[in-house]
Amino acid sequence: MSLKDTVRVRFAPSPTGPLHIGGVRTALYNYLFAKKYNGTFILRIEDTDQTRYVEGAEEYIHDALHWFGLHYDEGPDVGGEFGPYRQSERKGLYAQYAHSLVESGHAYYAFDTPTDLEEMRAREKEKGNHTPKYDAEIRMSMRNSLTLPADEVARLIEANEDVIVRLLIPSDETVLIQDEVRGEVAFSTAELDDKVILKNDGMPTYHLANIVDDHTMAITHVIRGEEWLSSTAHHVLMYRFFGWTPPKFAHLPLILKPSGKGKLSKRDGAKFGFPVFPIQWQDGEELFAGFKDEGFLPEAVLNFLVLLGWNPGDDRETLNLDEMIEAFSLDRIVKSGAKFDIEKAKWFNQQYLIATPTSELVPIVTQTLEAKGIVKSPEYVTTVIELMKERVVFVDDFYESARFFFEEPSNFDEKIFRKKYKSENADHFNQILANLESLDTWDSETITASVKGYIGDNELKFGEVLPILRVLMTGSMQGPDLFPTLALLGKERVSQRWNSSMNSLMSSLGE
Repeated sequence: MSLKDTVRVRFAPSPTGPLHIGGVRTALYNYLFAKKYNGTFILRIEDTDQTRYVEGAEEYIHDALHWFGLHYDEGPDVGGEFGPYRQSERKGLYAQYAHSLVESGHAYYAFDTPTDLEEMRAREKEKGNHTPKYDAEIRMSMRNSLTLPADEVARLIEANEDVIVRLLIPSDETVLIQDEVRGEVAFSTAELDDKVILKNDGMPTYHLANIVDDHTMAITHVIRGEEWLSSTAHHVLMYRFFGWTPPKFAHLPLILKPSGKGKLSKRDGAKFGFPVFPIQWQDGEELFAGFKDEGFLPEAVLNFLVLLGWNPGDDRETLNLDEMIEAFSLDRIVKSGAKFDIEKAKWFNQQYLIATPTSELVPIVTQTLEAKGIVKSPEYVTTVIELMKERVVFVDDFYESARFFFEEPSNFDEKIFRKKYKSENADHFNQILANLESLDTWDSETITASVKGYIGDNELKFGEVLPILRVLMTGSMQGPDLFPTLALLGKERVSQRWNSSMNSLMSSLGE
């Protein structure tokens, strides 16, 4: 199959909890590949395992993808010609295909009870087989349509007693897979078990549903995580049994823990704050925040993610979505795992905040402030953003790192104050304030000239005056330039804060 054919790819998560970062990367790579070749990006919900279904998880998946701007062309909530797009709504389709495999001799009915299976495992372990599986060596000693008389098989099927369908794996074959990332991968059928493909409740397992859906939805490329590589031999065999041409496969490298040791699990993702949104489902006693909740911009997270296992072929680090689409190709996906570095994710967020036009940040920051009960004019918020833009990592930092713009300081850097303040300069500080209060024009340039002019005229040192003024106004030595800060605060607030802060600090010194 060439890329001249219509590219159709799918992201197929299970609604078993929040969408974590590995899933988002898989969705992103599928999206980029589809858009690169003017193809179709499909969302399919794989909800065949109803025991693990979590209420609200599907809506979470939709919301997360839309937040990132990864809009799918077909899916449960947008429709399409190949629906339905929830596997639970395609139940009858799978049974039809499962029974057709039985009829063609590539699958069989099995009637083993849980007790039968447990006894088999115990027998095999006694023989020294510590990893027993239902395979070519075991199947002929079990209760299935290969070993039971035909009339007994018919009776059991009619009674629907623990009847399932298993795939009949051929003996002594090598299954070759040409993976777009890993090259040729070989599996011996001696390593494969006779997978259950249809359960006794009529629901398919992942393996059957996945194959049938990919074929009937005309999927051309399956781009998914490395953890599915070991199942691909079963899938390739099923394509052969059905007489279908398989799609091309591309298995993505693992995302590793921040330490670089071991795969980043869903539990790790929650622990380090990696879900997209705050997790709404309780995990023991803990609830965890997510990327959006922590203040990440979706564009920054996508930029961070795209480089976890892929590179654009040059030294670029920041790419917008259009640039990612233009540069994306499967042959630049690496085989080795990529370490999840949350500090790098923060760096990307900072770069995107700096690059985002202030006018676009104003409503976002305003919303953050209003959630805290703070109401400021758009002009005021605009100036705060311009002063703080290169000093923050997250949107919330416009408040957290610059509270002094919105409320009076309650904590002061007393250490700096004690070190820099000299009682013999008290009159100078009073005069500097008086000079400021008398200004007819209140802007950064005029304030700068007034303060620095007084320091020069009175042969004072900047280092014994300006730190004191900063602590009085902001509580600490952190923050943007002092004089633009004074200009934004306004003459009245500067005067009031100067006096209240000085009284508080002098009190702490016992004076």
